[in-house]
Amino acid sequence: MNAILKRRFIDQILVMFGREPKKPAAITERAVKAHELKRLTNKADLQALKAHQRAHEEKSTKWRNRRWATLIVTNLLFVVSFYFDVQLLEGALTASRFVGFHLIDLNSALQVMLAHKHIITNLLIGTGTVLVLWILLGGRTFCSWVCPYHLLAEWAENIHLWLVKKKLVTDAPIDRRLRTVFWIVFALLAVITGYTVFEAISPTGILSRALIYGPGLALLWVLALLIFEVFFVRRAWCRYACPIGLTYGVVGIVSPLRIKYTLDGCFHEGDCRKVCLVPHVLDTVIKGRAVDTEIAIGPDCTRCGLCVDTCPTGSLKFDIKGLSRLM
Repeated sequence: MNAILKRRFIDQILVMFGREPKKPAAITERAVKAHELKRLTNKADLQALKAHQRAHEEKSTKWRNRRWATLIVTNLLFVVSFYFDVQLLEGALTASRFVGFHLIDLNSALQVMLAHKHIITNLLIGTGTVLVLWILLGGRTFCSWVCPYHLLAEWAENIHLWLVKKKLVTDAPIDRRLRTVFWIVFALLAVITGYTVFEAISPTGILSRALIYGPGLALLWVLALLIFEVFFVRRAWCRYACPIGLTYGVVGIVSPLRIKYTLDGCFHEGDCRKVCLVPHVLDTVIKGRAVDTEIAIGPDCTRCGLCVDTCPTGSLKFDIKGLSRLM
């Protein structure tokens, strides 16, 4: 990895922790040539692209449909296993057992060990399989492909954007560094109180347990979060508070599965950033920002596939590092 790409990799990690994306100080020679060529040709090509899009209004939802189906089926497996008392997928998302293999959420295990103030061997064993899984798939894949709150927040975001379009509410983003602050706060609370405070208010755990064992008063907290996201700050919990996303983002730093951006075919029309659930990870698609002709999107990417579905030129695609592309 040359110095420019190494610097870009470090920048992507810092962006995950809340730093705002910046224009790169240096780019590779081949990227310089690509940017220069695009400055000479992009305007006419972009006009042609927009005309083509108007003629073909229907956009692909292939990856979105696959993701929703996977998320719903995964959570329903918990419900079916409990309801019919079969040893398929027992427990809930925070701690479960799949055909005998123990699976423990990494953030939950960390919270428990911080609360008990020692390393618990059984928790380490249970997190091993989960750790390997999310290293391979990209940590924040959990957020968009498994987490039940993520799906509700995605639907709430659509309502919020509709209200913004009607000028009934305003879109008010918050400083993303707040998520890192919350991660530290919840960790300190676990150490100080000896109690896993985050687990008590985590909408992921609340929804998972409610689906399996039945609803409780804790769902009112989830409802309050969704109302706040609809009328005030879209995706407030996932983007600015939830430590699970940050934990899995760190796990996925070295993941071979990623979204890869190819500069040459991109017209920088910006539709991908409009649909992205974490648009700061796509700063590289902004005209003049790509440091190389091919760039892996950063570890805070949820691999949701919305940008892949939306990109009209195929400049954003799923890719496995060192292997052939998925599509």
